[in-house]
Order: sequence, then C-alpha cells, then structure tokens
Amino acid sequence: QVQLVESGGGLVQAGGSLRLSCAASGRTFSRHAMGWFRQPPGKEREFVAAISWSTGFTYYVDSVKGRFTISRDNAKNTVYVQLNSLKPEDTAAYYCAARSFSGPNRPDQYGSSWYWDYWGQGTQVTVSS
Repeated sequence: QVQLVESGGGLVQAGGSLRLSCAASGRTFSRHAMGWFRQPPGKEREFVAAISWSTGFTYYVDSVKGRFTISRDNAKNTVYVQLNSLKPEDTAAYYCAARSFSGPNRPDQYGSSWYWDYWGQGTQVTVSS
C-alpha cells in the first residue's frame, strides 16, 4: 500500500508564499511522475503541476506559471510545490498524486485526474485578500 501525505497548507495573505510537501510512504513503488491538483470551493479538481520522476521535467497549468515551482527529492520520496505571489483565487484544497509504473508514462495526460494512481488526503490553502 502506498500512502501520500501532504503538509504545509495554511492561511496566508495575498502576495504571500507557502511550500507544500508530499511524502510517499508504504511499499516501495516505482513511479513515472508526481503531481499536484487543487479543488477550489464548489468547483472541480484541476491540475496544477507535475514532475517527471526520472527526468525532472516539469509541467504547469498556465494560471500558475511563474508563481509556482514543483520539485522533488528522490532520496526523501518527496515532492514539493512552492507557491509564491499567492492570489485569493488560489484558495483550494491541494492534493498530491502519483503515477506508478503500472501503466505508460504519458506527459500529455498529466492534466487528467484519471491518469493518476495514488492520491493524498489534501491540504487546505486559503489566501485572504
């Protein structure tokens, strides 16, 4: 069983920063990628960012490019996302996801929720204006 545990959420003023962490634990598993999604209040879950575990290539939704940075620490089995210049519209529950080797690596599908095999429980980010 693989567990993904997010941390680092909180309340911050507009323009502030937070760093979210997602630690993978449980049985050792190989993964193509890890990513972050978010779900604003009353809205559907949306893709935020992803990182290829082998190459380190990163992918972002346009609305966060230049403000958010995803990174990984292979030794710690952890993925991070640095959230800078936060806006009230960034308020959401943020979820970590992992894609295992059970299927092909498809960067063109990173933005699709169905593509990811494992999910964390989420961490809340609230940005006040």
